[in-house]
Amino acid sequence: GDARVRGQTGVVSERRGSYPFIDFRLLNNTTLSGEIGTKKKVKRLLSFQRYFHASRLLRGIVPQTSLYLLDEDYLGQARHMLSKVGMWDFDIFLFDRLTNGNSLVTLLCHLFNVHGLIHHFQLDMVTLHRFFVMVQEDYHSQNPYHNAVHAADVTQAMHCYLREPKLANFLTPSDIMLGLLAAAAHDVDHPGVNQPFLIKTKHHLASLYQNVSVLENHHWRSTIGMLRESRLLAHLPKEVTQDIEQQLGSLILATDINRQNEFLIRLKSHLDNQDLRLEDAQDRHFMLQIALKCADICNPCRVWDLSKQWSERVCEEFYRQGDLEQKFELEISPLCNQQKDTIPSIQIGFMTYIVEPLFERWAQFTGNTPLSENMLNHLRRNKAKWRSLLHKQHSSSRSNDHSGQVTGSQEQTLNEEETP
Repeated sequence: GDARVRGQTGVVSERRGSYPFIDFRLLNNTTLSGEIGTKKKVKRLLSFQRYFHASRLLRGIVPQTSLYLLDEDYLGQARHMLSKVGMWDFDIFLFDRLTNGNSLVTLLCHLFNVHGLIHHFQLDMVTLHRFFVMVQEDYHSQNPYHNAVHAADVTQAMHCYLREPKLANFLTPSDIMLGLLAAAAHDVDHPGVNQPFLIKTKHHLASLYQNVSVLENHHWRSTIGMLRESRLLAHLPKEVTQDIEQQLGSLILATDINRQNEFLIRLKSHLDNQDLRLEDAQDRHFMLQIALKCADICNPCRVWDLSKQWSERVCEEFYRQGDLEQKFELEISPLCNQQKDTIPSIQIGFMTYIVEPLFERWAQFTGNTPLSENMLNHLRRNKAKWRSLLHKQHSSSRSNDHSGQVTGSQEQTLNEEETP
């Protein structure tokens, strides 16, 4: 049915099913592969309702929240993990297996309880659980990276950051709830392709948001739609719910990687001038934006085994987009060419230009706490491991060269990538 929700402000918010994205299962269906070969047909596919991805709730099928139906051994292990949810080496992949794919719902219920949000905001537990299920179900499980496990990982990281003394001493219950909700829903209904792809295929969302923060706007509007549909906050005053919706938007929109420099410059200015006043709601909100940005890209700062899994997943998603672009004779986007863009080179570039500058500033803000030092240490070790793997790749490619020579362009690339 029509999944749009008109709220108090009169804005029509998005819910999944209203705005179709590419369905990879549909595109990869062998019965269609012979028929689809033109850009025109791609656009036609893009215009289909994504009924495969439509929320099971909207179709009247209530998902099994199987955490409570699991074997007692699994329940015990999941509970034990939750007792250590504030630890940086928290294994979200293991937790997702122990909760039978319900890591996001289980984590959110626990954190809302731990932070006293259920009592403070007088939230109905059944409604709260239903809302969390809606959010989890609105992620695409077939995405290698942008799925509900990523959302749970970002939420767990956000919980760790909210406990940093420099921030925790000033946070209100509203700040904490906004931080956790934004982390949980920041990539909801992500299609597994990036903004440039949506723009060049003339996707209607790109037109709707005029090619600016297209995905982030969609994640925000989808979240508002679910909030209103669930009526989770319906008992709160109208002005409070409107403020929550707007602040959620401001937080989620901050995750747009194209705005990275804007936030870094502002953070640097605050730190250099020492003029952050966390008693001020505006400054607290800005630091929540920074915290969410850190949580969103913290994978390189995790222990190697977890970090490597996330790196492989995000690159797999890039490569799928590249394969799709090649299949439909579109220009292959940067980082999406599996033949040219290796995982080590992608990760080294990401760490150098995006992750390091942000986390060094975050450490400066927190006062180099044990967590910040731990993250930076993991980041440096992980980068060294990727450099080592990159070097092995180059050595292998050189040994396989029949002439035994490295071309000038290869040597130049090697030198550039090996330079700290």
